[in-house]
Amino acid sequence: MSSVVSSSSRVSDAITECLSQLVHSDTMEVQEKALQALASITKVSPQNRTLVAQTEKAIATLATLTNSTSPTIQTLSLLILFNLSLNPDLKHALSDMETIHYLNSLITSSSCSLDSSKLASSLICSLAMHDKNKAKFGVAGTVQLLVGAIEGSRGSHAHHLLSSLAELVHFHGNCTLAVRAGAVPALLRVVQSTESEDLAGTSLAVLGLLARFDEGLSGLKRREHEIVRAMLSVLKGRSLLSKEGAADILIRLFDDSEECVAEALMLPEFSSVLADLCVRGSVRVRDKADLLMTKMAKLSLDSDIEACSLHGF
Repeated sequence: MSSVVSSSSRVSDAITECLSQLVHSDTMEVQEKALQALASITKVSPQNRTLVAQTEKAIATLATLTNSTSPTIQTLSLLILFNLSLNPDLKHALSDMETIHYLNSLITSSSCSLDSSKLASSLICSLAMHDKNKAKFGVAGTVQLLVGAIEGSRGSHAHHLLSSLAELVHFHGNCTLAVRAGAVPALLRVVQSTESEDLAGTSLAVLGLLARFDEGLSGLKRREHEIVRAMLSVLKGRSLLSKEGAADILIRLFDDSEECVAEALMLPEFSSVLADLCVRGSVRVRDKADLLMTKMAKLSLDSDIEACSLHGF
C-alpha cells in the first residue's frame, strides 16, 4: 500500500511541476517538454488523468495553450485534453463554453495544423459522448461549423469531422441545426464523390441518424429524386456496410413517403439490384432488401388495383 501511495505522490509532484513550467516559463522548449511529459502521464492511466484534472487550473491552462502560436504546443495541449476526456467522469468538467469555443476556432482556422484540427474534432466527438454536453455544442454553433468544414475536407480529416457530427446529431436539437445548415446535401456529396468506403459509410450513417427525426426526414424527402438514385448507386457498388446504411435510409423514406417508393419503381434496375442483395448480401442487408422489395411490391399492386378500378375491370 505504501508503495502505491508513494507512486501516486511522485506522479502528483511531476504533474504539479509540469503545470508550473507551463504557467511560468516563457521558453517554448520548456513548455513542450512539460507537455510531452503530461501526454505520457495521461496516455494510459485513468488515475493519472484524474490527478491532472484535479490539479488547480490544469484544465484551464491546457485549454488556453490550444490557442498557442506554436503548432507543437497546440497539438500537445489538445492531445492531453483528449486523453483526459477518455475518463467518462471528466467529460463534463472539460466541456465549459470557453473550451468549446477554442475547439470551434480550431475547426475553422486556416492556420491550424492538420494534426491539431483532427485532435480538435476527436475531442469534440469524445466530449459529445456525454449526453448533457451535446446541447452545449449545439448552443456554441459547433454543428454548423462541422457541416461547413465537411464540405472542403478530405481523407482522415473528413472522417474525424463526420464522426463528431454523428455523435452530436443523436440529440434532436442538433439534428435540426444540422439540417438547416445544409447537412443533407453536404453528406450526399460526400457519398457520391468519394472513393473512400469509410467516408461514404460514415456519411450514410449520419444521414440515417438525421432521418430518425421529422426535420431530417423532411430534409431527405425534399431531395427524394436525388436521394433514391444516390442510394441505388450505393446498393449497386459500395461495401456491405454502406449498402446497409443506404437500405436503412430507404426504409425510413419508404415508410414515410409513397412518392419515394414510386420514384424507386420508375428505375428499372432498382428491383433487380434488391433481388440480387436478397441472395448475395449479408444477413442484415438481405433482410433490409427484402423489406424494401415488399414495400415496392405492395405499392405496385395497389396501383394496379386502382388502375383496374378506374377502367371498370
